[in-house]
Amino acid sequence: MTPEELAKREEEEFNTGPLSVLTQSVKNNTQVLINCRNNKKLLGRVKAFDRHCNMVLENVKEMWTELPRTGKGKKKVCNPVFLANYLSCILLLTNSKIYFKF
Repeated sequence: MTPEELAKREEEEFNTGPLSVLTQSVKNNTQVLINCRNNKKLLGRVKAFDRHCNMVLENVKEMWTELPRTGKGKKKVCNPVFLANYLSCILLLTNSKIYFKF
């Protein structure tokens, strides 16, 4: 295939295939919710992405829950604690995510 044919095919995949959802998110500046492998969730706006789903995200809220630690040998039941962190801009690589929700 020539470079022109490859570029045309890639553009078609970005506009009609599964990546079209990310393309629309970039065009409309909508937020996406991403569940990561480390059981953290990222809520932010996609500014750029590639065909491998590596992404540049802005105004990201990172959310997760943790169980408080108890002393050694104690059997106290603890409620999970919800934690959040704000990140202005991040580069999210493909190997760190699992699931998207738009």
